[in-house]
Amino acid sequence: MTSTAPFIRSLDTGQAGPALQIGGDWTLAHYAQLEVQVHRLREHLSDAMQLDLQALAALDTAGAALLQELLGSQRLREIVQQTHDLSDERRALLLAVANATAEEEPPPPHATPSALREVLGHIGVEMEEMWCQLKELLGFMGLTLSSLLVTLLRPRRWRLTSLVANLEQCGLNAVPIVALLTFLVGAVVAFLGATILADFGASIYTVNLVAFSFLREFGVLLTAILMAGRTASAFTAQIGSMKANEEIDAIRTLGLNPIELLVLPRLLAMLIALPMLTFVAMLSGILGGGLVCALSLNIPPVMYLSILHDSVELRHFLVGILKAPIFAFLIALIGCLEGFKVSGSAQSVGEHTTSAVVQSIFLVILLDALAALFLMEMGW
Repeated sequence: MTSTAPFIRSLDTGQAGPALQIGGDWTLAHYAQLEVQVHRLREHLSDAMQLDLQALAALDTAGAALLQELLGSQRLREIVQQTHDLSDERRALLLAVANATAEEEPPPPHATPSALREVLGHIGVEMEEMWCQLKELLGFMGLTLSSLLVTLLRPRRWRLTSLVANLEQCGLNAVPIVALLTFLVGAVVAFLGATILADFGASIYTVNLVAFSFLREFGVLLTAILMAGRTASAFTAQIGSMKANEEIDAIRTLGLNPIELLVLPRLLAMLIALPMLTFVAMLSGILGGGLVCALSLNIPPVMYLSILHDSVELRHFLVGILKAPIFAFLIALIGCLEGFKVSGSAQSVGEHTTSAVVQSIFLVILLDALAALFLMEMGW
């Protein structure tokens, strides 16, 4: 079958006005040649110009698309209906192309949002994520407490070996870093207090400053922040790695409860370890302050302890130590929950580990600030 070169030429039909004759093979093989002519004629084509398709030799989808681009979907549909010499196959092809392109709506122009709108949208997204995380934490808290209640009533299901192992990891191994950090912070607080109070002739009150700050706030707060960065991240990484390796699915397949097996030993170990570490932090901070007082203020240790005994009440110690179980409970829950939320990749483990540390530190500081305001208003 011979191929006929396509063409587009103008005809003078007399009184009927100018006409456009289309002929030859409008196929994919001649697409590049026809595209140039279509783009050139499209701008100069008027609605009054008639169209002659009698010389059209061959037509495929590519040629029909070029005709649609030249004439438009609506006009192509009208010309097909007015031309009676077209075969049924060509008529169907041209109508199909015209109808398909007519349904396509041009995409709306992309409007650049204002900076204020972007900031407000980002704030909205973050608030929604925080609300979802809070709901997940409350649900996981209820699930953990119910499992804890069921397990406590059945001593045979207690996992003492896992509890002791986690207690060693959370508590015993953390004693050096907690003691060193709080000792140094206690020395810094005493030095700053002595420097400021010396201007008022009240350097002796540095002892009270160190005692009150570590018994009520710094002891439990610094310990909780350290445990959030050290232990919550470890819980998330451990459980997240098990989730990535499908070990938790294997635990469920064996008929075991992952909450009872993985969460409760870590939770109980944290509840036991954090109050003990808080007590160590209080002693270390007071010892660091006492060292600075002895070297800079000439306050001997006997006098230092005497001021502590006479000026510091027991309630200050109770205020600090009673915060420790609450912080421990939240840190352990967040660390374990983020571990269960790992999707299965190394990147997911890293992201949820970071999220566990950030959430734990944020909640610890927030609750400590709220407790400080409440106790100050109550006069405790």
